[in-house]
Amino acid sequence: MVCLSPQVANIYRPRQPRQSPLYQFIERYYPEFERTYEDRYRQRHGAWRPIIGEVARKFLRCGDLHFGFARVQCTGCPHEMFVPFSCQQRCLCASCHQKRSLLLSERVAQSICQPVPHRQIVWTIPKRLRIYFRYDRWLLGGLARAAWETIVEVYRTVIGRDDVLPGAIAGIQTFGELVHYHCHIHTIATDGAYTPDGTFMCLSPLETNRLLSVWQRKVFELLLAEEKIDQELVDQMRA
Repeated sequence: MVCLSPQVANIYRPRQPRQSPLYQFIERYYPEFERTYEDRYRQRHGAWRPIIGEVARKFLRCGDLHFGFARVQCTGCPHEMFVPFSCQQRCLCASCHQKRSLLLSERVAQSICQPVPHRQIVWTIPKRLRIYFRYDRWLLGGLARAAWETIVEVYRTVIGRDDVLPGAIAGIQTFGELVHYHCHIHTIATDGAYTPDGTFMCLSPLETNRLLSVWQRKVFELLLAEEKIDQELVDQMRA
């Protein structure tokens, strides 16, 4: 580290994690929540996942000098400071999650996405079907694959070639704006597809109904294959 001036060195202010309302809330109520989960919350929210406890415990140590720090010293002056280790967890820790989001978005924009048009697509499912993904979370991977297969199938149909391949990044989200269970997939997809020789072909105007009809079929096929629903339910929902 190099200090440009004493004024610059004085800008850094370590945060006080123990003073945040979220920290105090988790510290006070989390042990009871974990202890009573099986009796009070399992039926509604599904089986307990050990990663919940891991994330909560790491969050309570985030930014606390008692749990480790790096000693940073300026190479041009005697100034030095202690920088506490962070938990590097997503979702629960607002500080670390924001940093991860910014770094990931920068990487996606600069290193992953090609300089071609892109579009955002959000894939949702009816409330009636969400319960199967709440209690069998491994199905979420199949839901993401269904979104990818839908993009490939529709793009190839619109372009009129079976050898083209689009690009896409998918993110699974399991909650809505009201922090209720709402599993859905966010995707950033190229607004076109690549030929085997690397040529990019832009899509013509795409109607949402094309994506919707294939997406519905893929979701039903996934749940039918896993024997979560039967054909009678599919016919009823389609009607």
